[in-house]
Amino acid sequence: MKKIILLAGPTASGKSSTALGWAKQYGGEIDNSDSMQVYAELSDLSARPSAAELALCPHHLYGVLTGDNPCSAEYWRDMALTVIEGIWQRGAVPIVVGGTGLYFKSLVTGLSTVPEIDPDIRREIRETVTAETAPDAHARLMKLDPLSAERLAPGDRQRISRALEVILSTGKSLKYWQDIPPTGGLCLRDDVEIEKNITVMDRKKLYERCDRRFRIMMEDGNAVEEVRALMALNYAPSLPVMKSLGVPQIASYLREEISREEAITLSQTATRQFAKRQMTWFRNQCGDWNQISL
Repeated sequence: MKKIILLAGPTASGKSSTALGWAKQYGGEIDNSDSMQVYAELSDLSARPSAAELALCPHHLYGVLTGDNPCSAEYWRDMALTVIEGIWQRGAVPIVVGGTGLYFKSLVTGLSTVPEIDPDIRREIRETVTAETAPDAHARLMKLDPLSAERLAPGDRQRISRALEVILSTGKSLKYWQDIPPTGGLCLRDDVEIEKNITVMDRKKLYERCDRRFRIMMEDGNAVEEVRALMALNYAPSLPVMKSLGVPQIASYLREEISREEAITLSQTATRQFAKRQMTWFRNQCGDWNQISL
């Protein structure tokens, strides 16, 4: 039986240090499942493991893509499965750690198969949704695909964009594709033992950790330089890497649109809001997972 250990949880909850302890205990190798830590340009802001931590055991899928190569859940799942099989072949235990719930879902239960999206349609949708107001984009989706629009908040640009590109590219609602039974999940295999864990932490304590971590990032200067280098690449604003926590706020600071302190405050607020959304998602989707109190 092949064993795999999963460790999910909100940002700043101590997942990385816990995973390192387990890697030492079980002879494991760590596989990243954080949607921002896959990007080479985001080391400090995504809180990727330090060089010292990376040296303690093999780590995989950290900084493996450039920001102009957006990573979908399916693309990550395919990379992760290749890594995991390699870890098993070496006689080690894969420890998958991160905060992106959809990545875990794609790995465990699989994904519904959506045909390839026409790249021209994807580009046009991303540019249009970025330029117009979120309610306008939602209203456009309501005309084309009311089933999807009714399930999405009017301010959820990312999911609205996804639903629009699917209906325009395939002629069918995203819900149609999502209703097709998922494939490719590890839960469908009888030769794999999956240990599912999730970190839980008092909300006030977690928010304090989020605030403190971001201020430290700003004080050491690495976060600012990271965004400065990212801006020099002239990536499209619609790319996920350009919307990562702290990137828009620090970019505004570098353009002298807001003060340094405002950039910190706005980024801390965005991080807390993101952590809250993560906790809600994991609570709703991972109710049967082992809870690890930190």
